[in-house]
Amino acid sequence: MFGRPLKVSAVRNLLRQRSLAVAATVLLTGLGAAWTAVLLKNGSATVVSWRIELVERLQPFLGRATPWLVLPVIAGLGGLIAGLLVKHLAPAAHGSGITQVMKFLNGQRVPMDIRVAVVKLLGGIVSTGSGFPLGPEGPAVQMGASVACQMANNLQAPRSFLRLIVAAGGGAGIAAVFNAPLGGFIYAIEELLHNARPVVLMLVLFTTFMADTWGDVLNWIGFGKNEGLTPALSLEVTKTFDLVDFTFRPIDVLYLILLGLLIAGLSALYNNYVIAMQSICGRLFGPRPVLRMALCGLILGLIFAPLPPEFADGAALKKLVALDLRDGTISLGANMAIFVAMFFTTGLAAASGAPGGLFAPMLILGGAVGLVSSELLQTITGYAPSSFVFAGMASFVAGASQAPISATFITFALTKQIVLLKPMLVASLSCYLLARVINRQSIYERQMELEKRHSTWGPPVIVPASLR
Repeated sequence: MFGRPLKVSAVRNLLRQRSLAVAATVLLTGLGAAWTAVLLKNGSATVVSWRIELVERLQPFLGRATPWLVLPVIAGLGGLIAGLLVKHLAPAAHGSGITQVMKFLNGQRVPMDIRVAVVKLLGGIVSTGSGFPLGPEGPAVQMGASVACQMANNLQAPRSFLRLIVAAGGGAGIAAVFNAPLGGFIYAIEELLHNARPVVLMLVLFTTFMADTWGDVLNWIGFGKNEGLTPALSLEVTKTFDLVDFTFRPIDVLYLILLGLLIAGLSALYNNYVIAMQSICGRLFGPRPVLRMALCGLILGLIFAPLPPEFADGAALKKLVALDLRDGTISLGANMAIFVAMFFTTGLAAASGAPGGLFAPMLILGGAVGLVSSELLQTITGYAPSSFVFAGMASFVAGASQAPISATFITFALTKQIVLLKPMLVASLSCYLLARVINRQSIYERQMELEKRHSTWGPPVIVPASLR
């Protein structure tokens, strides 16, 4: 995919000549990725809690009209603020952020520095907190990569090391935001670098694990917060889903392959929808990204107004999935509603260009498909694999991003249950193979092609020669 091969010899020479400087760069990259991920997640959660609290406080005065009046205003205002930040301070901070990192690694002139990271952080907090159903992982990848690029530029590193540390910084962002060091490491190798030389593996692995470790340290000293928005007090291994142990039977293989094939079709449909929405918005709004984000925010607020409050909060939707799994009370209608709502609203949110990622929405979409499929299979045959939900999560990410190994380990980080690795791999690989037959490009590669045709994020920014 990338036009310039990674010159490992230049990296080895830099390690021999300036080993301490390289070590400091890796440590600071991990710390920077952890800081930005912690600030993004907790800042967004704080804005979400303010939004919910405001609706509750105004309910006695406005009655049933409260969500219809408040949510569109908040989401529209959030889109307006994010659009202004992106347009006037850092046009490269729009959208997911993963495509920008991929362009940079492909040798294109994309700004990567602390300014981009700060704008991405602020824009991501405002947009996702105000009601755009997007995730923190795309911004975390771009913020980690931008911090890494700034560190490498200060080191005056050669281009080969610059590409390596930028990819490692992107992987560190994934590691910090999902508490998934292995997932971040594999994502940097599988999706960003496409390189498995020993020296490359060593540096990327160290950077991603340092980001995860720094994140634990920040949580321990009180900068991070748990789901209840109270400071964390220990360095315990965290799990989004704290569930009973799962079982894996031979018959599960067949069911998991079928689930993967089903999700391959749904993820291809999702990719087509997101790209179509981005193309339509690009033609409609042209060089007016502020209007684009504000209007899309207003529409999203109107869509979420009649729905339960959890639908505008990805963390709350994940809790609903966890409750369904723990209690065994799967609501077919509720999970179908979750899928439909997330399918259409995340496409609109991505089309707006607001800072925010698609991994987290993909996980929710895949989890909803897994829950619905599990309930239907249980009704028809009397048995359904207990791993269907997490296999669905991993499969949807694998089908849309075409990175099955990364998808598996990122989803694994939600439970830390080793028995889930096999079923997730089976479903993810079957999904990936069919998704490649349908379309050989991932959603991010298709977004990159689309952005070539619709350059609407302000004038091109001249990148210093040292960063090219």
